[in-house]
Amino acid sequence: MSSPKLTLYGYWRSSASWRVRIALNLKGIDYDYRPVNLIKDGGEQYKDEYKALNPIQLLPTLVLEDGKTALTESLAIIEYLDEVYPENRLLPADPVQKALARAQALVVASDIQPVGNLRVLGKIAADYNADKAAWSKYWIEKGFTALEEMVSKTAGKYSVGDQITVADLCLVPQVYNASRWGVDMSKFPTLQRVNQTLSELPAFQKAHADNQIDAVKQ
Repeated sequence: MSSPKLTLYGYWRSSASWRVRIALNLKGIDYDYRPVNLIKDGGEQYKDEYKALNPIQLLPTLVLEDGKTALTESLAIIEYLDEVYPENRLLPADPVQKALARAQALVVASDIQPVGNLRVLGKIAADYNADKAAWSKYWIEKGFTALEEMVSKTAGKYSVGDQITVADLCLVPQVYNASRWGVDMSKFPTLQRVNQTLSELPAFQKAHADNQIDAVKQ
């Protein structure tokens, strides 16, 4: 009889799900993946079955090995994984480095990504006839301008020194989104360099949106 596994509910192009996939890969954790289609039938995240796991009806959700405990919010999940599976730490031991990594992660996870997620884009298009592409590009460029300045002061091989941190897990999916919306990444040379370095690592390649079982070929 096989041992119980973690179960990740996600969507191939969800940047928040993507962050958690990277963390699981870096830590070598075997897990089951349950795709939640954000578009099909108005969005599977709005079904009662998923709402019972995640009341805010967003992705990702990580169900623990007991099959009952559901963790939500990508950064909270990553911190849980870092505490329970300490190999390949994603939050530095040094308090200053840890705070810097968290701050950079939050620029993406709290300031950039939420205003460009599917439900926000749908709302501004439907109710205000807004241009989704222009909206997304504006907020990514504004956030990346600040993040470029931050990372340029802390970067080594990666965003904060030479250790992969939670900041890197947030950066890579957001650069993918930036490319989708036509952002010129040459304006952000440090972010571009770090992203390229990370993108060559197997754990990041395995987590890439296009390599997921629910990926829609473009």
